Amino acid sequence: MINSKENSLLLVYIIIDLFLLNLSIVTAYYFNWGSIQGNGYGTRFYMLQANLAWVITYFVFSKNNLYLRDSYQHRFLRICKRVGWFALILMVLTFIFMKGNIARTFIVSYIVLFLILELGTYWIIYTILRLRRNRGWHTKNILIIGYNDTSVLLRQMFEKDPMLGYKFIGYVKYDARDINEIPEEDRLYILGNTSQLEQVIKDNNIEVVFSVFSFFQNKTNTYDHLIVCNHSGVRLYLVAENQRWLRKNSDIESIGDFYILNPQRIPLDDLANRLGKRAFDIAFSSTVILLFCWNIFPIIVLIIKSTSKGPVFFVQERTGLNNQSFQCYKFRSMCVNDHCDEQQATPNDTRITPFGHFMRKWNIDELPQFFNVLCGHMSIVGPRPHMLKHTEQYSELIKQYMVRHYVKPGITGWAQVSGLRGETDELWKMEKRVKYDMDYIENWSFVKDLKIIWLTIFGNDVKKNAG
Repeated sequence: MINSKENSLLLVYIIIDLFLLNLSIVTAYYFNWGSIQGNGYGTRFYMLQANLAWVITYFVFSKNNLYLRDSYQHRFLRICKRVGWFALILMVLTFIFMKGNIARTFIVSYIVLFLILELGTYWIIYTILRLRRNRGWHTKNILIIGYNDTSVLLRQMFEKDPMLGYKFIGYVKYDARDINEIPEEDRLYILGNTSQLEQVIKDNNIEVVFSVFSFFQNKTNTYDHLIVCNHSGVRLYLVAENQRWLRKNSDIESIGDFYILNPQRIPLDDLANRLGKRAFDIAFSSTVILLFCWNIFPIIVLIIKSTSKGPVFFVQERTGLNNQSFQCYKFRSMCVNDHCDEQQATPNDTRITPFGHFMRKWNIDELPQFFNVLCGHMSIVGPRPHMLKHTEQYSELIKQYMVRHYVKPGITGWAQVSGLRGETDELWKMEKRVKYDMDYIENWSFVKDLKIIWLTIFGNDVKKNAG
């Protein structure tokens, strides 16, 4: 089966659908829409049977689960058709597993209610998302490399379907192509040549690049495009002109009606992985805040205020997911100074207060970042966020540096528990840190996150160079 971006939403949709289905059953039972008393089967049996029927329906007709891809009219027909198949499968299961009196009125009641809730819920979701997309919220600026029939169709798809979350900015044509070969009405969308790709990305705040290539021509240097995109910190997708060659490939994804190749694919591109990691982040950070916010935090606040002048919290702009900056919170461990946004802490740094040394050694100064996690700016585990000046500086010196921002930054990370903390006064130190971050991004797993958390608390290397 195609590894589709839309198909990765199956987990979200099935959770919503099962919730609505069980809500329908409970509601029908509460209002006594068809009594189930005296037929030998309790509510749990009906609920189990209905959930099984829906899961079977869901995966048998998985290609029709993509609610948010086309118009609501098409989705209305799809939902009605699928609920009809659900009713048929439910009848078969009823015939196989249930004998004697069956609460037919109860079953019909919750099926009808389920259909109404499905149509209503997804209409609300569709309407909200359409408004958000049309207003430019949560949309990504895209650039298309190459101008041909496929790239024009790709652009038209993005413009007609704002639900996909992409905003077309323009094309970059191949250097050898004459601008006069392009229709006059489309020339205003040409932002430059492929040799100017990096500058075009920077000037137009591009977040995603689609490179249209052909299996039968050598003019498309996709490897060079990949290098430029990695250096710029933007995602690259390859779109083949010859789409039928990709249909049977199990390693491809799809966006709308186009099959694409993702040469930068990482484990956290999978929605199920991201949802699982986010759920863990919320649960873990909430637990930490509940355990320490009411007792430890007040003590830390009092010590900071009584031992040095200045605010309790240190707030700094740092680079996060998709190169977006955010305000990172820490307990202030230094005296107030004018160089905090430019100069790293150094060994025996006179700016660090005595209590600051203690907090930095035991990572206590990072505790406020659990609020960053709850807000969605950070994760418990991930590459450490750097100050904006360092992002600007090292992105020019290290080719893979911006790839760190393909995932959320973390309170702790694989580099930190491996002893790579503190000042990066020599380039090789940051290069090694980036190497560990890349290893984490490319080989992420939930088990690895747990290992990093364990080493953060009980490991010895994490305390090296803490300042």
